[in-house]
Amino acid sequence: MHDVTVTDAIVIGAGPNGLVAANRLADAGWSVQVLEAQSEIGGAVRSHEALEPGFVNDHCSAFYPLAAASPAIRRLDLEAQGLRWLHGPLVLAHPSGDGSCVVLSRDLDETAASLDSFAPGDGEAWRRLFALWRELAPAGLDLLVTPPPAVLPALRLLATLRPARALDVARLALLSVRRFGEEHFAGDGGRRLIAGNALHADLTPETAIGGVFGFVLCALGQEVGFPVPAGGAGRLSDALARRLRDRGGAIECDAAVERVLVRRGRAVGVRTADGRELAARRAVLAAVDAPQLYLRLLDERDVPGSVRRDMRRFEWDWSTVKIDWTLDAPVPWHAAEARRAPVVHVTESVDALTVQSSQLRMGLVPEHPFLVFGQYSMIDPSRQPAGKETAWAYTHVPQRVRGDAGGRLTGRWDAAELEELAGRCERELERLAPGFGSLVRRRRVLGPGDLQASDGNLVGGALNGGSAQVHQQLVFRPTSSFGRPATPIRGLYLASASIHPGGGVHGGPGEIAARAALAERRRARTAVALAAGAATAAALRRS
Repeated sequence: MHDVTVTDAIVIGAGPNGLVAANRLADAGWSVQVLEAQSEIGGAVRSHEALEPGFVNDHCSAFYPLAAASPAIRRLDLEAQGLRWLHGPLVLAHPSGDGSCVVLSRDLDETAASLDSFAPGDGEAWRRLFALWRELAPAGLDLLVTPPPAVLPALRLLATLRPARALDVARLALLSVRRFGEEHFAGDGGRRLIAGNALHADLTPETAIGGVFGFVLCALGQEVGFPVPAGGAGRLSDALARRLRDRGGAIECDAAVERVLVRRGRAVGVRTADGRELAARRAVLAAVDAPQLYLRLLDERDVPGSVRRDMRRFEWDWSTVKIDWTLDAPVPWHAAEARRAPVVHVTESVDALTVQSSQLRMGLVPEHPFLVFGQYSMIDPSRQPAGKETAWAYTHVPQRVRGDAGGRLTGRWDAAELEELAGRCERELERLAPGFGSLVRRRRVLGPGDLQASDGNLVGGALNGGSAQVHQQLVFRPTSSFGRPATPIRGLYLASASIHPGGGVHGGPGEIAARAALAERRRARTAVALAAGAATAAALRRS
């Protein structure tokens, strides 16, 4: 390559994983160039006055328990870059049409009291579970930044637990949402909390490992809350970018990568869509989904046939439809507790979630969609004018729609179909918050295609970089490559949610990929030093 820009590393994608990876490399003294296909940084972590002035809407992700707890993000000290976390009076609420409402609070007594209102003793059951979390959390959170097999975190867990307890914890981790709830809570409140949190991913109430997903999110909410960046989700991305630039890193937007360049089995740079070639002395890190990397960005001749076969069977998580609103007043939830919670789960019960998720598994648009709902007036007054409200919700739909359990939707997701689904979602809200519809000032509906157009990693509106089912976790994520970021091409690393530990804004995949690149460089230096030493010794013997 001639007359090309040369840096130590090129990072493809300026979402949270790409920016965490770039910061990690810059901290090690590498020169880093980040290339972003969109016109702004952030990926799914962005915010704008998208509907009207004075109302700040988050583009996709909005609440960040994983970011607040993740070792990968905490070590970056983003508060020094102006990031400020805000908390609501409660963490989340899950109301029901019967008037009951279970809540999660950072105050353990308040959470326990809410659970006891459904069944005496359930509060104490949660205290025991949360004590277990506090015991396991140091090693457990290390899993976010350790590729499989996670030897050191596993040894820390074994040192914490006796063998019999270790087996109990292993069994706990395999439970479905339904079984987890039934074993630990007599009332519906605790079961709702676990199930609603598990359904953030594509895990049904009957799916193995679903219970531990729900438990971990609940425990994180209890410990660190579901905080938001003051001013909008984009402030998190801005802080990551400022930190990188302070350390000499460069970020270029509107710079779509068309090809990863490979010579003699090693990644040496990239070619952008406008024909430029940029060289990387040490590594290329791709914070893109696995099928995009292996089936589009790499020449077919550089990808082993087994990997291409794995990519063709790669399973995406459910598609997503997201709705944004600006409202004339806070949401009039019938349950008073829901008026204090920035996050509200909207569905009746675990049984209702089973029906909805079963319909999704069958390829049907659910008749009564489950909603994750966000509202900001009680957590960040800067997001809307005084007395008003900014809100959003998302719901899952099948990646390939075979039918509609509730009407005539076909999965075309044109404007008419998106409006129909939005109306279905608003009826679910109206059931729990009578008068919601009369407060709507403006509404925007983003379908699967809109989400993918805004971020190429959100394929079909999938938010988690691939299914969270057990067959695509740990050593099986994204293929049978032991969950590690290294690829069959030397110097090329996968740094997206398609590898362990998967989806969520925690920076784990970026941190793991950066550490792998740094480790390879150290190994190369050691090998050169050993070879030089051996050559010197041989020369001395000859002399």
